[in-house]
Amino acid sequence: MLDNKGFDLWADDYDKSVGLSDDDNTYPFAGYKEILNQIYNEVLSIDAKRVLDIGFGTGTLTSQLYEKGIEIYGQDFSKEMFDIAREKMPHAKLYFNDFSRGLDKNLLTKKYDAIIATYSLHHLADEDKVDFIKSLLPLLNDGGKILIGDVAFNTRHELEICKNQAGSDWDSEEFYFVYDEIKDSFPNSSFDQISHCAGIITIG
Repeated sequence: MLDNKGFDLWADDYDKSVGLSDDDNTYPFAGYKEILNQIYNEVLSIDAKRVLDIGFGTGTLTSQLYEKGIEIYGQDFSKEMFDIAREKMPHAKLYFNDFSRGLDKNLLTKKYDAIIATYSLHHLADEDKVDFIKSLLPLLNDGGKILIGDVAFNTRHELEICKNQAGSDWDSEEFYFVYDEIKDSFPNSSFDQISHCAGIITIG
């Protein structure tokens, strides 16, 4: 797992390296563009006015929502990625903090029509994911949704197949979603498998 220094070093080439993995249909970013596209369209379909992005990175997704006039809030722990996103979204309310230690207090005073997290929550251990996501539910407006796009699988068996296929490329320090293992904690949820290694969890 990359720490914030690692992400800082990766920032300039992040979008390119993600794109190459997506184009090659390889772990971990196969389906990346489709996931971002679907989340983007879902946020627009619910007519969201205010969006919270947890781990916004270089702002690839939220900058497009920002251009649509949506009020953007977000938190990320990479200073270099934060600076890139800030250039794209100068009026967004962005906070520089590690969300694994909790959301910035300024984000907790608002309510959101959509809370999105793309390729970020896999940094939380499995037992911490559920607690963290549950802590987001009170921040949703009525009719709001949590949209999580990430390396994710329906079952542990499917994860193991992908792990074997990835071989030495597999990142054993990241904790990927297995929907079967968390769905009981979120009865009002669904999972859409987009590629062999990634999908979208919708809650709300």
